[in-house]
Amino acid sequence: MTLVATATLPTRYGTFTSYAFRVAGGDAEHLALVMGDVAEQPSVLTRLHSECLTGDVFGSYRCDCGEQLDLSLRYIAAEGRGVLLYLRGHEGRGIGLSNKIRAYALQEQGRDTVEANLDLGLPDDAREYDSAAAILRILKVTSVRLMSNNPKKFDTLARHGIPVCERVALAVPVREENERYIRTKQLKFGHYYFDENE
Repeated sequence: MTLVATATLPTRYGTFTSYAFRVAGGDAEHLALVMGDVAEQPSVLTRLHSECLTGDVFGSYRCDCGEQLDLSLRYIAAEGRGVLLYLRGHEGRGIGLSNKIRAYALQEQGRDTVEANLDLGLPDDAREYDSAAAILRILKVTSVRLMSNNPKKFDTLARHGIPVCERVALAVPVREENERYIRTKQLKFGHYYFDENE
């Protein structure tokens, strides 16, 4: 993992320092948005966010990605300190944008997200989080309060010696358009989930 560029990034949430990283031996690039002093600090509020063009940019209700991204940045801004890692190459659980749209078409025929990926001959989840752990190490983050519902993220950080001191729930609304998607994440991937109304 190589740090290739850094710059100040003013946003509607506040001002972050942005760090662009490139994965060794590949073309994948990831972005870290850092607010406040996180180096050698305990229990840094952290989000590992998988790229999702449809949710993050267009506000798609097929998933909860865009709302989780927004909520994470709001939590970091409210605390005045934290890290958001925007993990590129994770589109559609790592299958890419075109395949994700193909999977959407199968979902419209009644398949869930896992079944659709498998029907296309693709993995149910091709994402890896080792890169995220490497970035946190470069940023000198020693322990985190992780904003996530995904147990795989917790396991990866623990395997890399980055303790997760607390899970910060991201309670976003369950909508008719994303209910099956969220339930599939719970049932087939063991995701934690709390509806804001529960």
